Amino acid sequence: MSCLKETAGSRKILADAVRILSIDAVEAAGSGPPGAPMGMADIAEVLWRRHLKHNPMNPGWADRDRFVLSNGHASMLLYSLLHLSGYDLPINELKRFRQFGSRTPGHPEYRHTPGVETTTGPLGQGLANAVGFALAEKVLAAQFNRGEHCIVDHKTYVFLGDGCLMEGISHEAAAIAGTQRLGKLIAFYDDNNISIDGEVSGWFTDDTPSRFRAYGWQVIEAVDGHNSEEIHQAILAAKNETDKPTLICCKTTIGQGSPNKAGTHQFHGAPLGEAEVADVRRELNWPHQAFYIPDDIYESWDAKEAGELVEAEWNGQFHRYEQAFPDLAAEFLRRTHGDLPGDWKALKQQCLEELSTLDKPIATRKSSQNVLNMMAGRLPELLGGSADLTPSNLTDWSSCQSIGEQTPGGNYMHYGVREFGMTAIMNGIALHSGFVPFGGTFLMFMEYARNAVRMAALMGIRSIQVYTHDSIGLGEDGPTHQPVEQVASLRLIPNLETWRPCDQVETAQAWFSALERINGPTALVLSRQNLSQQPRNSEQVKNICRGGYVLQDFGDQPEIVLIATGSEVELCRQAAAKISDEGHSVRLVSMPCLERFLAQSAEYRESVIPASQKNRVDVECGEPTPWYQIVGTDGKVIGMNEFAQSAPAQELFAAYGFTVDQIVARIKTLLD
Repeated sequence: MSCLKETAGSRKILADAVRILSIDAVEAAGSGPPGAPMGMADIAEVLWRRHLKHNPMNPGWADRDRFVLSNGHASMLLYSLLHLSGYDLPINELKRFRQFGSRTPGHPEYRHTPGVETTTGPLGQGLANAVGFALAEKVLAAQFNRGEHCIVDHKTYVFLGDGCLMEGISHEAAAIAGTQRLGKLIAFYDDNNISIDGEVSGWFTDDTPSRFRAYGWQVIEAVDGHNSEEIHQAILAAKNETDKPTLICCKTTIGQGSPNKAGTHQFHGAPLGEAEVADVRRELNWPHQAFYIPDDIYESWDAKEAGELVEAEWNGQFHRYEQAFPDLAAEFLRRTHGDLPGDWKALKQQCLEELSTLDKPIATRKSSQNVLNMMAGRLPELLGGSADLTPSNLTDWSSCQSIGEQTPGGNYMHYGVREFGMTAIMNGIALHSGFVPFGGTFLMFMEYARNAVRMAALMGIRSIQVYTHDSIGLGEDGPTHQPVEQVASLRLIPNLETWRPCDQVETAQAWFSALERINGPTALVLSRQNLSQQPRNSEQVKNICRGGYVLQDFGDQPEIVLIATGSEVELCRQAAAKISDEGHSVRLVSMPCLERFLAQSAEYRESVIPASQKNRVDVECGEPTPWYQIVGTDGKVIGMNEFAQSAPAQELFAAYGFTVDQIVARIKTLLD
């Protein structure tokens, strides 16, 4: 077996292998877009074979370049590249494209396919993820590199199309990349003038190069996306610019190689059909049967040996770093492996002991900041931020340092008013490794970022959303800012844990649970108004992490179980005491995380809410639907499913049924 000689003609043959594999897989599946893989194959061949630093034998190598396919509908482009380069993605998986249980789903999925760095498909988010990758690389390098010991030094490449640039998140992410001078971020714009509806000139006439220059990017225009030498020179120019991210604008033809459909929107989401596939093979002079790749082409694409050599070189470099800076090296390994510090349990206990001494009412957003002030100095992997609401979210801490031109190794990001961009960038930071990102905004404005939160849950990554101003309790800002349905909608997202703590100790335990959770994101829903601190014994404190626990029994055999979260816990404690004084026994359950409680054993759930006890009332100032799985058809939910008004918080709580006396009256209807 021997490689093809490196010539312009041989490079086209290597790109054609990507085209053919892509159309064969789409044809076998009977669905999927072949056009973008065919149009971007030449760009991919140059990047992957001549520039990308990676090792197919170890897809998780810490200092690899990251590659993101933001236009994720072109997934067969990536699968073809991974297969040809030598990743653990055999040809049979390409034959099973888009089939149940295959490693080649319709859009690339992180943790599902070796070599896929992030899940893409919702357009524009891959670009934002790439900004997160590049930001993480820059900060991690500043924190760990020392002189000639440069153990963090890699680039982030992203492919994107017209659709990615039409999505608003592209503006948010690209602006941050320019401001942060992410010189190791290189984006390839597949400028083919086609989207699903046809030629984009009727709805996308942006001056994209000028737009990106205005963000502070280097822009390389008018690159022939089918000329390998032009592409190569553009990449060299991009790598030489270390102070700005680069956008390489590649003019391409969608479906390049198809004699009858190239350049048309017919290519965007459907197979070519048997006749056109045959015509493509003739056009490309490809005489082989479906899914057959000649040995010399495989050999020319194979990146395993080169990848192992470049990783071995890095390993030697890291060994020298380890000898010179043993503590830093150990910390680098801990953080990139995603492990918490060895003294984590002791740190938690110390925090709880100090936080438990507080007895005055404070808002849980302030409780959260108190927790950060105690933990952050011992958790250098924390990378915080806020969407221009730091003084309101209280997501900063006393020793945090903003990331900027003079402080690239900081640990706090000012994302600006960019909730969606912030959340998708955080996803990239989490995926990169070395950091646990968290970002804050008002709960109401999680709506802007919801799809990025969903993507974090889908990928199963550790990111933390800090959502403050959690109910009508924020008062005078009115219904535009008062969340009603937002907590319920967060609870609908699979693999997302939503915590709504009632005081400082629950807030601390919510933070601990979020940090320990390595297989999914967490939302912390925090109050603006001050909340009373609840008394607990050590067993109750421990059980907070189970999501729900008995906070107090008023009497021996409860006639009713009262369940609450957040600010409503104190209301329910007072209501339970009042009902108890009237001769009824009540159990008060605090349930800061419904998802965590429902995941507990049947025995534990029974110990908290006995199945025999049908008299159950849940109280939460928000949309009530999720709680019916707890109270059942015989119970009650005291919630709200209407928009409120602008008024002081206490007036609003009274107007919508959230006072002690109103709750007592509702509970009594179950006892009558």
